[in-house]
Amino acid sequence: MSLHQNPTVDTTGSQGVRDGSAGVTRLLEPAIREALREAVSRLDDAEAAGRPAERAMALSAVAACYRAMGAWGAAEDALRQALGQARLARNTDLLIDVLCDQADTACGLADSLHAYEPAGARAARDRARDEAFEAASLAHRAADRTREAGILLRISDVLNRCGDHDDAAWLQGRAVTLMAR
Repeated sequence: MSLHQNPTVDTTGSQGVRDGSAGVTRLLEPAIREALREAVSRLDDAEAAGRPAERAMALSAVAACYRAMGAWGAAEDALRQALGQARLARNTDLLIDVLCDQADTACGLADSLHAYEPAGARAARDRARDEAFEAASLAHRAADRTREAGILLRISDVLNRCGDHDDAAWLQGRAVTLMAR
């Protein structure tokens, strides 16, 4: 089943962008909706082709659109599906990218829930940490040292947002060491 056939997922883009500026929200919303339509179309093509890596990338593109609209739950759902496809594809770089996207998305969800649903925010941060640590454990298998360093910096940002400052600093140190080589 493709993502856009899921009745709980809204592909209309009606939520807009949560950037604090109503004017920017109105200007970007149609562009995000169009990007979502294109991403869902790519997903249809990838499903027809039956290639897990293409499906994972298309699902990640769908998730990016949902994140841009602040639809964190829909983004997490798309990324869960993308993760399964990335594992099927046995593509480590793609798997790491999806895990990093999941961690970023879980942080965004935690931030959005923080004020009115602390338990949900805590659960989202726990997911973000788990996904970040899984990505960190795979980072050494990245295509090259520069990419590995970038992954570690991205993960350290997630851990900082989750309040894990010591782990974030350690990963930043690892990234700096890789970049210095």
